[in-house]
Amino acid sequence: MLKKINDSLAGIPMTIASGIFLAISLALSISDISVLIDPAWISVFISGIPLLYLSIWRIIHNPGISKISSALLISIAMIAAIAIGDLFAAGEVAFIMAIGAILEEKTTERAKKGLKNLIELAPQQGRLLENGCEKMIPAESIKQNDILRILPGETIPVDGKIINGNTSIDQSIMTGEALPIDKAIGDNVFCGTINRFGAIDITATKVGENSSLQKLIRMVREAEDKKAPMQRIADKCASWLVPVALFIAIIAYFVTGNIVRAVTVLVVFCPCALVLATPTAIMAAIGQATKHGVIIKSGEALEKMGKVDTIAFDKTGTLTFGRLEVSDIISFSEETDNHRLLFLAASAEARSEHPLGKAIVAYAKEQGIALEETSDFFMEAGKGVYAQLKTEKMFCGSEKYLTEKGIAIPSRIKDMLKVLRGQGKASILIAINNICMGIIALSDVLRPTAKDMIWKLSKMNTQTVLLTGDNQQTADYFARQVGITQVRAELLPEEKVNNIKEIRQHGNNVCMIGDGVNDAPALKTANVGVAMGSMGSDIAVDAADIALMSDDISKIPYLKRLSNATVNTIKFSISLSLCINFIAIILSLTGILTPTTGALVHNAGSCLVVLIAALLYDREFE
Repeated sequence: MLKKINDSLAGIPMTIASGIFLAISLALSISDISVLIDPAWISVFISGIPLLYLSIWRIIHNPGISKISSALLISIAMIAAIAIGDLFAAGEVAFIMAIGAILEEKTTERAKKGLKNLIELAPQQGRLLENGCEKMIPAESIKQNDILRILPGETIPVDGKIINGNTSIDQSIMTGEALPIDKAIGDNVFCGTINRFGAIDITATKVGENSSLQKLIRMVREAEDKKAPMQRIADKCASWLVPVALFIAIIAYFVTGNIVRAVTVLVVFCPCALVLATPTAIMAAIGQATKHGVIIKSGEALEKMGKVDTIAFDKTGTLTFGRLEVSDIISFSEETDNHRLLFLAASAEARSEHPLGKAIVAYAKEQGIALEETSDFFMEAGKGVYAQLKTEKMFCGSEKYLTEKGIAIPSRIKDMLKVLRGQGKASILIAINNICMGIIALSDVLRPTAKDMIWKLSKMNTQTVLLTGDNQQTADYFARQVGITQVRAELLPEEKVNNIKEIRQHGNNVCMIGDGVNDAPALKTANVGVAMGSMGSDIAVDAADIALMSDDISKIPYLKRLSNATVNTIKFSISLSLCINFIAIILSLTGILTPTTGALVHNAGSCLVVLIAALLYDREFE
């Protein structure tokens, strides 16, 4: 009951009402108008009760020196001002503290839907093979070594090993790879990944809480729990502010014999400007970032971003667009030029559901090539396709697929395949009438601003690292393109988390930038997580502290400069507020300031801090 009353008084509407009554009290005082009940009493009640509640709660529940907080000092000053009849001073310090609490709360609110969405990805059932019969059972009922059948389009319910069939698996949830991975007998598959093509039978190897997806969920939950709320700077100083303020006030009373001077010291010593320095600067910076399409979810994230010295990037969807495009058409036949090779390959792939085939067809249509209908189309999942166009029999697929069909692969073509693999490209071999005629290579597309962004970060003495689930050759190729020298490839989500932890153990402050579900644990584990917002996974966005809503990674250097400026502004405002307090204490001891005028000076200091913070909003950081 008491907490409900406290929460209602601490809300925005009641705080506004408190400010209005405080202003009325000041106006009446200046006009020498007497009223039966000073309106400042209402301000004291509205803003003072939550302040007293907070200070008492901390004394009861906080351990050790943390029992002494800025709320306790301001409560003492408020009670002292009431004791000598200066209600305006009492209401003013309580009101300023209430504003600080609201501002801080607004900057630390965070979306918590990510874990719920991740849990919803967990498969609910699986198809058990038993005595030659299929039956659907709940995923939690699957046991180790059970035989399961996974049909095209179904989500794999547990970790397992393929014992029958070939297929392509979309592992983007685990590795972030843009391409489905071809799988055959003996290959491992992971819980939560999607079977795209052929039907397969697997034997369950890791079930329940031991599966890859459940580990992913567990890592996000653990990382979420480790995120401590931002601690007020004023409370960090309270362990010495409270005793020092009381000591000076007591000395002032015994030396001057004037209780008013002692109370004035307590009023001007209140760290309201100190309390406001952090949340106001952060709110201004968050507003500035929002104008540039950068959503910052908490003040803590902005403060930490200013201390970041290492930025780790995912590749697919982050440094690249995460979409496949035809990059090379290479004909090895004088009779078949590149245009005809593309025509034949696209016609053969027209009925294919494989992403590589679809990309080839889309590219051909963009080039204005009219495709022809093929006959005898047949697709072998995870390998390639066969189709006949008039008299030409075509095989399009991997080197292994063509070899299985008895088609010889000349050494010069094998050499070219090695070159293309070294460039991080996927290759489709095209054979016509049992002769390998050429290669069509596809590649993810590098963001044009990536290289310049990495260069700017290096000029800011910020290290960059590539953490990706892609194969080593692909990762090395894209890293060279943008200028990243530290590359860690073929990483599962757990391994990304371990790499982030390792970097942090060396004393680095790490920012992780990613876009997929698989990046969520790493985003949580890093000091600061940044997600690609418009195309990124909802789970990645929810797991991150900051989201780039336009997917423009050129904003990363801007974000770093903004964070640095915010931290510097906070430090300057804190120093300024301490100087103002020091001068006000001297004036209070000499009797120049009274509790009321001291409260006004104290209020002016708070307004100055807010003004300095507001200047962040319109500064240029590009």
